[in-house]
Amino acid sequence: MISLISYYADLAIGLILAFLLLSLLVSGINEGIVRLLGIRSKFLWAYLRDTLDGAETADGTSRLDRILDALKRFGRRARTPLTQAGSPEEGRSRLPASVLGVFARLPFGRDPRPAFSRQPPPVESPPLAAAADSVAAEQMTAEQATASAETRADASADPAHAAGQADPEETAVLTVDPAADGAAGGVLPPGQGKSMAELLHERLQEIDHAKRGRTSIADIPPARFAVAIMEIATEHGGVEALMRDLDALKSPFSRPLKAVWDRASHDLEAFRRGVEDWFDGEMERLSLLYRRYVRWVLVALGLVVTLVFSMDSLEYGKTLLRDNAYRSAVTAFGQAGPQALEPLREQCEPGQDAYACVTDVLSTPAFVKIFTHAPVSVTMDAADGPAWAWHGGDWWQRLTSPGHWPGFLITLIALLFGAPFWWDILRRVSGLRPRTPGSTPS
Repeated sequence: MISLISYYADLAIGLILAFLLLSLLVSGINEGIVRLLGIRSKFLWAYLRDTLDGAETADGTSRLDRILDALKRFGRRARTPLTQAGSPEEGRSRLPASVLGVFARLPFGRDPRPAFSRQPPPVESPPLAAAADSVAAEQMTAEQATASAETRADASADPAHAAGQADPEETAVLTVDPAADGAAGGVLPPGQGKSMAELLHERLQEIDHAKRGRTSIADIPPARFAVAIMEIATEHGGVEALMRDLDALKSPFSRPLKAVWDRASHDLEAFRRGVEDWFDGEMERLSLLYRRYVRWVLVALGLVVTLVFSMDSLEYGKTLLRDNAYRSAVTAFGQAGPQALEPLREQCEPGQDAYACVTDVLSTPAFVKIFTHAPVSVTMDAADGPAWAWHGGDWWQRLTSPGHWPGFLITLIALLFGAPFWWDILRRVSGLRPRTPGSTPS
């Protein structure tokens, strides 16, 4: 009975350890892709651009969008857009609306992150301006063109002067004094100032480092965000002036900012805490959205890892139990005689010495054997060094064998629980205890 319990304890620990290592491999590959493409940073700044600068112009789709939209037609959610689309007047969101949008359009499309700067935060920030690719900038440009055309029309209809001449009062409407507007608020056309997202990045430059010429900030502490907003409001002429100009830019940030300001009863410290709480809640919501997209990527990576190593969990469990049975047979070799080695002879080459066969079989644990079914394997030899071998035929035969599919499915489902889950289970089963500060090893 004790021997049987030991068998199943070894089986549980072996399976848990295998799932833990494969889950770590999946998580490592996913993290490498995320860091290489800067997905987490781009996801954050796409949200910040949408919230602070407003929607971007929906002036047609790029070639990448058209290619990915064509690929989406072959999927289950064929009508799901890659981004949150909208009308030309309302623009569209920079945040992706599908898994393809996160891992295709977001890394390879227009980069929403501000340009990196090695300069410290400036003493005086530039005036607030509409973002170059935003709906507010497009509307401002259209309004300026309309006002300029009306002025020229009025000047040409006035017999007092020629069409190319205009009164100073008429041209004053079309010019903006950046110094005056920067001190008392005001919004400048694109290119004459910085957008709200760029002003925020100025306040965070000291914790930044470059990644292909762009910011690499992927996490902003809520307290630092609230202080940055306070700094921008102070330089802009106050919170109310900032809210007025954000409303003129049709920024979604003006609504929560106004709600927090009213709830704080115009108290600056309460306002700072309110902005901090609001941003903290927004980051939680954004994290849930990001994890929902990444979950599908982990499914794909888990399937690839399972098939590459052709990890059949059912077969692996049988191998663990069989190895324990072999060890019991060898232990009883002294009483049972040479016939105890008969089960091992099936794995030996013809003519191989029985004792050498026992050494070869039992010196390779079942845990190591799960990695021997990959299409490429390597054997370390002290004399000759690493020896590579190709097993593509055997690997493909395992993949096309229906008998292995249930084991593959169990492995894939197990990997979806993640490495933290299997590490916790391993600690519970093996009796490991996390060390606490002040504890001494026994």
